[in-house]
Amino acid sequence: MATVEKITLPTPGSAAVDGTKVVSTRSSDTDLSVATEKKRGQGSNIAPEEGRVEAANVEDDFPDGGLRAWLVVVGAFCNAFATVGYVTSWGVRVIDYSVIPSDTNIYAQIFQEYYEKNLLENYSPAVISWIGSIQYALIFMPGLVVGRLFDIGYFRITFMLSSALLITSVFLGAQCTKYWHFLLCQGFASGLGCGGVFSPTHAILSHWFKKKRGLVLGYMAVGASVGGVVLPIAAYKLIPEVGYRWAMRILGFIMVVVLGVSNLTVRRRLPVTKVKGGLLNLAAFKDMPYTIYCLSAFFIFLGIYTFLIYANVSAAVAGISPSLVSYFVALANAGSLFGRWVSGILSDKIGPMNVMIPFTLFGAAFTYAWPFARSAGSLIPVTIIYGFCSGMFVSLMTAPIMSLGNEGDVGRRIGMYMTILAVGALVGPPCSGWIQQSSGGFEMVGIFAASSVALGTGLMAVVRFMLSTKWDAKL
Repeated sequence: MATVEKITLPTPGSAAVDGTKVVSTRSSDTDLSVATEKKRGQGSNIAPEEGRVEAANVEDDFPDGGLRAWLVVVGAFCNAFATVGYVTSWGVRVIDYSVIPSDTNIYAQIFQEYYEKNLLENYSPAVISWIGSIQYALIFMPGLVVGRLFDIGYFRITFMLSSALLITSVFLGAQCTKYWHFLLCQGFASGLGCGGVFSPTHAILSHWFKKKRGLVLGYMAVGASVGGVVLPIAAYKLIPEVGYRWAMRILGFIMVVVLGVSNLTVRRRLPVTKVKGGLLNLAAFKDMPYTIYCLSAFFIFLGIYTFLIYANVSAAVAGISPSLVSYFVALANAGSLFGRWVSGILSDKIGPMNVMIPFTLFGAAFTYAWPFARSAGSLIPVTIIYGFCSGMFVSLMTAPIMSLGNEGDVGRRIGMYMTILAVGALVGPPCSGWIQQSSGGFEMVGIFAASSVALGTGLMAVVRFMLSTKWDAKL
């Protein structure tokens, strides 16, 4: 006699029936999103009925591969190249160039000499520093608006307009002649364009990947490092050959190609969900892990760019060969490239915070050591290792945010997070500049930057153990 198996139908959204087997579609409880849901129980403004329908339909339907999904990753790589890569390669503007030996012909000094002799001779380095500082901050600050526009279905138009603004600002940079020209064009316009392109990219990747989310975030972040290596070296070589204006125009044409690829390949996948509220989801801040995680980013960004900004100058002051000095920012970005790639692989195995916490702490330690590395033999490895460690953090920093709530609200939550960290990115570089000017050296600058990063990392560790006290939890 044949045995008939008893089939138990699952509840909606919890399982699917495949023949005579019940196949579970729910994620493991070790996953960060489930662990967080159990811990939080709040923080999203999505209506309960809509949230359940969305979870039942799309929670476990992530492609995690395929041609279309990987084309999105290619576009995300290009986005990071054209935004973070562009801004980090120009971060040398915020330095006090008066400390550089006059015979050191480094990349940073080429721009300063051009500004001082032709354009900005009546402005101090501290005033000029606001151009780069605003640009840094605006990569992240528009995330609040852009994230909300993404959630309600206006991604394409926002992305296209932001790309056009960034390209236009690069070309117009060649025509700048006054301080307010540079402030508007290279500070505000470039920064806003970068923010409109970069901010929604993280949310887009969360639509296409779940199991491989850390890996693809790492690939996207590699684009920033490639841009941070290629663009400053290109500018360094082009300016003496073709002049400042044509160097800017050539960079503009590079932007046209790179952003053209990203506009053709980056698409959202999940349908727009009805999310209550406006720009802010204040209920998310009732969730202490989310709130503390946002605060940790503020402190980390107070100091994480300081080493990168001052790498060339500190090398020049230490008397390192001018032929090497020009490449220290590129060395840091090269180290960051490998860090961002490795971080994605490790994140999918042990969890993003388990990767970020130790390596960001290592980055703080090397920032403490940086001012005391006064020879090429010591400063080069410190720079590369710092780049590797900082790359670990910046590539994964939004990964926990994607799991601290519903996918339908991810743009707004990432936007709030980026707006908070943008404040740190805005005030951090000028603070470092003021400290350097008042102290006359880099020792206090290193202590300020490293302590800020260490404090932020400590807050991140608090969040990790609020979510789970188990050392082997994938968080």
